[in-house]
Amino acid sequence: MGASEENGALFPIFVLTIMALPLVPYTLVKMLSAFSKKAMTIHCRCSVCSRSGKYRKSIFKRISNFSTCSNLTLMLLWIVMGVLIYYIKQTSHEVKVFEPFSILGLEPGASDSDIKKAYRRLSIQYHPDKNPDPEAHDYFVEYISKAYHALTDPVSRENFEKYGHPDGRQGLQMGIALPSFLLNIDGVSGGILLLGIVGVCILLPLVLAVIYLSRSAKYTGNYVMHQTLSAYYYFMKPSLAPSKVLDVFIKAAEFMEIPVRRSDGEPLQKLFVLVRSELNLDLKNIRQEQTKFWKQHPAFVKAELLIQAQLTRESEALTPALLRDFRRMLELSPRLLEELMKMALIPRTAQGHGWLRPAIGVVELSQNIIQAVPLSARKVAGGSSEGVAPFLQLPHFSEAMVKKIARKKVRTLQDLCDMTLENRVELLTQVAGLSHTESNDVEIVLEMMPSLTVDITCETEGEEGIQEGDIVTMRVWITLERGSGLVAALPHAPYYPFPKEENFWLLLADSVSNDVWVSQKVSFMDEAVAITAASKAIQELKEGSGASLKETNAAVREAVERVKSGSRLVMGKFQAPAEGIYNLTAFCLCDSWIGCDKKTNLKIKILKRSRAGTRTGPLSEEGAVTEGGIEEEEQEEEDEYDDYESEYSEDEEDGKDSKRNGVVPGAGAAAVGSDDE
Repeated sequence: MGASEENGALFPIFVLTIMALPLVPYTLVKMLSAFSKKAMTIHCRCSVCSRSGKYRKSIFKRISNFSTCSNLTLMLLWIVMGVLIYYIKQTSHEVKVFEPFSILGLEPGASDSDIKKAYRRLSIQYHPDKNPDPEAHDYFVEYISKAYHALTDPVSRENFEKYGHPDGRQGLQMGIALPSFLLNIDGVSGGILLLGIVGVCILLPLVLAVIYLSRSAKYTGNYVMHQTLSAYYYFMKPSLAPSKVLDVFIKAAEFMEIPVRRSDGEPLQKLFVLVRSELNLDLKNIRQEQTKFWKQHPAFVKAELLIQAQLTRESEALTPALLRDFRRMLELSPRLLEELMKMALIPRTAQGHGWLRPAIGVVELSQNIIQAVPLSARKVAGGSSEGVAPFLQLPHFSEAMVKKIARKKVRTLQDLCDMTLENRVELLTQVAGLSHTESNDVEIVLEMMPSLTVDITCETEGEEGIQEGDIVTMRVWITLERGSGLVAALPHAPYYPFPKEENFWLLLADSVSNDVWVSQKVSFMDEAVAITAASKAIQELKEGSGASLKETNAAVREAVERVKSGSRLVMGKFQAPAEGIYNLTAFCLCDSWIGCDKKTNLKIKILKRSRAGTRTGPLSEEGAVTEGGIEEEEQEEEDEYDDYESEYSEDEEDGKDSKRNGVVPGAGAAAVGSDDE
């Protein structure tokens, strides 16, 4: 029974240990992550973003941010751990070692006469005949008598001196840290113990496995439903305007799961009237077009109207129920748009190329959703290929103001940025009619907008020129600069209700044939990850070319400094296509800002094979890029994307085969393989 009680006392210690092993490191990681995010987050500080409340640190928002299911569970577990620690401290007792000399008040090695004198003295004090106190009786029997016997009996004393215990060698006692009622294996306790073992060892792992498998069968690694990817792949076409990309975007299964209530009918009808001009309805047959629109699946109708409410900034007309659905759709939009982008860039042609036009359309749709700018604002107007859309993302701007400043020959966003501060303030206050506070908000946003520089080099390692069949190494440095001096920052997006990180897409494409040879996502938010990736890539490149250790280290240090100064390295390998001259364009597209994209035109000459052998091999797992650089020319964003500038009109080329004239006639057909990321 004593052993059972001792084992039961160890059970709280066992539970405390099992809880502490995962809880302590998880808490530390969560705290470090929270502190690092707080240090990294740099958002727009204009008055419009401040009024949006997205970044407001009120006490209610702090409590709301803290009161998540994860945080509350974590806090509850720590409370349980505190209770266990207190309970263990109160119930634990120190294990006392049996010391007969100390009990009798003697020094080790005392004589027999001294032992007898000490025993008689303590007997007078603790013997039951002299002291009726029950505690004195217990102490006399358990300690004094036992100590006297251990020191006067020859066998007991020999055992004590040899083994430290009057009873001789003591065996090692093992126990199980379980409650005492479970250790009494009778009918009830045995059943409870058996159920506990079955539950913890069999049922719990089985339930977790079923949950994981059911979720993994429904969602991808990016938490997007497989059904959504199938729909995006099916509806994606090689030539889509942004308005048609929106039709594909709303086919997400996540949007289908948002309920369509009967009470949503009237509010959606009112919203339809507000956004009708953005729905691409044929005005000549407006009644038939409206009837056709409402005959769609109710979930598609609701999804398109709510997205249009974001684009036209009409969310104030939504009911509380629709507003919750509206926020849920916007929360899902970034990762759905990323998967839609991947479906546009997935290899479709025999050469393994993706499609350029829908990729640009997806990025433009993302820009418009984040900035809450109508797609119709991208219609070519004046001297801007992107219309008034870049201006409408600026605080306090309207189409009327854009027309006013256009009379002063400021027709593009770049024209506005190129002005001196004094001239720009004068233009905004005297011509556009903004106050000095509103003009200051515009300056804050202009300083937050990124300016990109793309530097591309391509070469065949250890050889001169690029011949067909060569494995070509491409190196791209993308440099980001802002007027504020920041590198990592959150975009100005007061109408998007969630914090949104900037992401960029590097596309190497043939604008004429609509082929994307290479694609890769680039982020400027995590400098440590970028330094690690750049160092590894440069080191492998130098070691492969036979450079010395000193040269390799110098190149790595240079790359690290470039990353710290605001650059990101994108590398890849590709197999050179057939002989010919290829006119390609490297697009660097931002998914959050309108008018901040950058493109670089490249003329690539592939020579006929004259070297012995065919130097082929597996392509790099990174975004493989197909280029051999002879000429490089950078152009500003306001230049048109050749035949693929943004357009909102009906697509007259749907169903037609894309022209494959990216190669100069007589130079041979392209035959390039590339990995898309």
